[in-house]
Amino acid sequence: MYLYHFGLRELPFTLTPNTDFFLNLKPHVEAMQVLLNALRQGEGFIKVTGEVGTGKTLICRKLLNELPKGFCVAYIPNPYLSPAELRWALAVELGLKFSANIDQQQLTQMLQQHLLSLSAQGKAVVLILDEAQALPDESLEALRLLTNLETERRKLIQVVLFGQPELDERLNLAQFRQLRQRISFSYKLRSMTLGEVTHYIEHRCQVAGYQGKGLFDGTGVKQIFRASRGIPRLVNILCHKSLLLGFGNGARAINNKHIASAIKDTIDANQASRLWLAGLVTASLCTLSAIGYFIVFGELS
Repeated sequence: MYLYHFGLRELPFTLTPNTDFFLNLKPHVEAMQVLLNALRQGEGFIKVTGEVGTGKTLICRKLLNELPKGFCVAYIPNPYLSPAELRWALAVELGLKFSANIDQQQLTQMLQQHLLSLSAQGKAVVLILDEAQALPDESLEALRLLTNLETERRKLIQVVLFGQPELDERLNLAQFRQLRQRISFSYKLRSMTLGEVTHYIEHRCQVAGYQGKGLFDGTGVKQIFRASRGIPRLVNILCHKSLLLGFGNGARAINNKHIASAIKDTIDANQASRLWLAGLVTASLCTLSAIGYFIVFGELS
């Protein structure tokens, strides 16, 4: 691999959500602030949505690491579960011991008693679901019913939903209007700007141990920004492939050819780059047509 070649301690652009590489980008910081403030206020439902690769799972992991004392967390990374399976998963996450023969009514009663016990101890229970757009309809309704459990002062359980834009589309349906009205706080992650992509690449290289001048120059970063549309996951893929190509060529820095080859080898980035070029050509043709029109009709007039 290219670690020794570029003087790196670890791979800077892996796809695994590693909170050591967390960067205080504006959208990620704002999302964390919304989540922590809403949880402290005891709100029932909180939602964070964003396109594929915009950093939802990284923020989810960051939240798990930074929740203050007094919170009891149940984390479900794959919520493609039936209502019964969802209750089982919650019970297991909360450390409940029960017989395999227990029925759903008994399990629900056990959950309620356990939540009341935790509340009496001053602990707030948070259920965090990643990839929440995968929840079946019946399970979304089961979640809403779970948040009916409350004392006179606060909810016994809070729910944080991380999901793709499809989650918003589903929640806009009339059948989910009750659940939608219970979402007190929500945040929509955006892609990175050019300046943020520049900072992001430099930051990850530095955290990984790089100490030289920029591995990626300004022109190369612009190429990556256009092809990735500012989506962190695509930025990681393009940077990783570019470093592999640079290492293969014995280069000490990444040039435009390395990046162009990485873009060509990445379907989503290649399509985005072609669309950008097509838009640029169309704009240029429109400009030329306008100039030609002005010359012809300007002279005639």
